[in-house]
Amino acid sequence: MLKEAAESAGADEYNEVLQRESWENLKKQINGPVNKVNIANINDIVVELFKANLIRGRGLFCRSIMRAQSLSSSYTPVYAALVAVINTKLPIVGELLVSRLVLQFRRAFNRDDKSMCISSVMFLAHLTNQRIANEILAFQIVSLLLETPTDDSVEVAVSFMREVGAFLLESAPRVLNAVFDTFRSILHEADIDKRIQYMIEALFQIRRDGFKDSPIIPEGLDLVEEDDQIVHEIALDDDELDAQDGLNVFKYDEDYSENERKYSGIKAEILGESSNSSNAESGSESGSEGDSESGSDSEDEKDAPVVAPTSETPGIQKIHDLTETDLVNLRRTIYLSIMS
Repeated sequence: MLKEAAESAGADEYNEVLQRESWENLKKQINGPVNKVNIANINDIVVELFKANLIRGRGLFCRSIMRAQSLSSSYTPVYAALVAVINTKLPIVGELLVSRLVLQFRRAFNRDDKSMCISSVMFLAHLTNQRIANEILAFQIVSLLLETPTDDSVEVAVSFMREVGAFLLESAPRVLNAVFDTFRSILHEADIDKRIQYMIEALFQIRRDGFKDSPIIPEGLDLVEEDDQIVHEIALDDDELDAQDGLNVFKYDEDYSENERKYSGIKAEILGESSNSSNAESGSESGSEGDSESGSDSEDEKDAPVVAPTSETPGIQKIHDLTETDLVNLRRTIYLSIMS
């Protein structure tokens, strides 16, 4: 009995070591693609990230992309577009990111941390533009910033409106009018620095120009169809928001194998791997049947390309070249299947 207990303890310890190694590998699978994403490679990065277990690693993903955005604010639209695609298939990831950003903004606002406030509201603005966060959250943020105007709070509000103004102009013009009425009142009545006054005047000019230099979604980043968008109804004053910081650190999972198997199924469904593997299996079975029936038929099948009907043109067959030379095209096809 003692021997069995010792063996069980040894097996658990060994499994924990394997899980720790897998966790460290998961960090690399997430941090690497996030740090190198840009407009040109975002399609490939999406596929790379879906191959990692984003359900187990959603805390790692949110932490990584929030850190990358705070260090490279000019890439905020790219990060938001990346999240928008992932959110269509794994909305639990998008919901966690919005929750963490709201909590981060609230902490920064209470501590008068202007740089962190600007970073947080910029990301939330572009998540709003991508229809991940609700526009009500945007109105709550700007209302809080202008409720008791200071030089810093007004500067953050101006930065926020530069990014989200075009979206509000299209989807909630009355809200936008109310916000600019408040800006006008602050400009004429509040005791603010001259620099802040110039920023407000510049914002009014941007609005008169229709936010032409700050489009809702920059070219090349409109990757999600409107019907596929999932908007998270998260409010600024929600006291039940949970950052789930425990997801950032390793925890032993007794059902590790089962959970990994489940995500493999989800990944296969997202990337279309199940249909590819079934096609390969059916191809090998038909090849073996040809060998038993006719030698000449087998020789013909060896040189024949893989042929499969397409969903876009029923009844018409399309030749798929699955050789190494067309690997890039295959990855693009996988990405298009995600979007379909």
